[in-house]
Amino acid sequence: MSLHVFKHPLMKHKMSIIRDKNCGTKMFREVVEELSALMVYEISRDFELFSIDIETPIAKTKGFQLKDNIVLVPILRAGLGMTQGIQNLIPSSKVAHVGMYRDPQTLEPKVYYAKYPNNISECKCFILDPLLATGGSVLKTIDYLKEQKVSDITVLSIIGVEQGVQRILDKYPNIDIYLINLDEKLNDHAYIVPGLGDAGDRLFGTK
Repeated sequence: MSLHVFKHPLMKHKMSIIRDKNCGTKMFREVVEELSALMVYEISRDFELFSIDIETPIAKTKGFQLKDNIVLVPILRAGLGMTQGIQNLIPSSKVAHVGMYRDPQTLEPKVYYAKYPNNISECKCFILDPLLATGGSVLKTIDYLKEQKVSDITVLSIIGVEQGVQRILDKYPNIDIYLINLDEKLNDHAYIVPGLGDAGDRLFGTK
């Protein structure tokens, strides 16, 4: 398990739309939803199924359902922008919310809010964060899920950098991280370069 960077032409095309500083809030939000759905569509090729009995208008036959319960874990607030696109694709997926703030003394993220399904330890969890920069928030979310006995965890981000990716894999080498692009670096303010700016501000029109 490791870093996976998608090469899909449609993903690259759509990512270029949201990189553009002139992309408005409505378009930005819609494309983030589309990219999130495309990512999960590709990942879902490896999902396990179980067979069920169904009846068509013509005859009885065998059908299939997803074996695992899917839980989406958007990191507030930017991660919320990725949720709807995936739920459109997998309506049965549930959503766990994890809110964090940065400790002013240590500068490390602290969990201030968490709400999740009771059976989360038995579920396949996808951490959603459009930008994987320092990796601190994602790492703290993984720590929290591990405390809840979750074993199946995958990270989905649209853009990341080596620094954040490596920080996660150094502690959790068995985690899968999926990106559409691995960007060059972080600047002095911990923004991804070239990146796309502040994803939360652009999603919710607060820039």
